[in-house]
Amino acid sequence: MKKIALFPGSFDPFTVGHESIVKRALPLFDTIIIGIGVNEAKHDFFPLLSRVEWVKSVFAEDPSVQVTTYSGLTIEFCKKIGAQYLIRGLRTSADFEFERAVGQVNKVLDNRVETIFLLTRPEHSFISSSIVRDVYKNGGDIRSFIPVAMHGKL
Repeated sequence: MKKIALFPGSFDPFTVGHESIVKRALPLFDTIIIGIGVNEAKHDFFPLLSRVEWVKSVFAEDPSVQVTTYSGLTIEFCKKIGAQYLIRGLRTSADFEFERAVGQVNKVLDNRVETIFLLTRPEHSFISSSIVRDVYKNGGDIRSFIPVAMHGKL
């Protein structure tokens, strides 16, 4: 059976921290699906289709990485795509507490899906999509915070 993992998030925008998590998870799974979640109650900063294209450009040379969108419960999307694993990156202890609670709820909803936590590399631990958005909105240079493949696209 192929090991399929879902890496869910809004990725608004996708950062070098996200890229690092995916690249480090590649040896563990046959396929990683980066699922860009659509939340109608949330106002995204960057357009959804742009985010999809940007993330696809980052992994254009790796056929084991797929990029798609979804809405609704992440655990239901796992069932739909046959993912047995959820990948979550952890930057801080606050991330852990939040992700632990979500992982436990997901386990109750479907005990066949395992949540895998990967620690963010120390040099990425301060990077978040919201910080990158703030730098971008205020005219700052975000190239240090986004994958090289995305440079010039934002």
